Amino acid sequence: MKLTNYTDYSLRVLIFLATKNSNELVNIKDIADSYSISKNHLMKVIYELGKLGYVETIRGRNGGIRLGKAPELINIGEVIRHTEDDFNLVECFNGEKNHCILSPICGLKHVLNKALSAYLDVLDQYTLQDIIMNQDHIRKLLS
Repeated sequence: MKLTNYTDYSLRVLIFLATKNSNELVNIKDIADSYSISKNHLMKVIYELGKLGYVETIRGRNGGIRLGKAPELINIGEVIRHTEDDFNLVECFNGEKNHCILSPICGLKHVLNKALSAYLDVLDQYTLQDIIMNQDHIRKLLS
């Protein structure tokens, strides 16, 4: 399964913020520059992460963004479920758009569904804290 850029950027934002002090505010430009990502794309990502409670946004002259939860409370599987818009690996996963004549008897759908469940189960075992265990190296690469 391939994650969308939106999910990739969401995870990168969370990693960036998790390497900062909990009360340190960061601006979007810093994140965009560190990853060479469009600031406009990140604004959409950060807006959604804020609505979901993963990021806290502070408006104003001295505003910025920071994590909305402690890294150990941010589950990677949950983030991916919130940021991915389509887990339909194949046409038959979507009942409305399924036109495959094999669907009623096909075993592939069940295998792929089991694989998707296993994929998400593994992601559910990790938090943002697990991902940033090497914070010092991450900070160096992002600066």
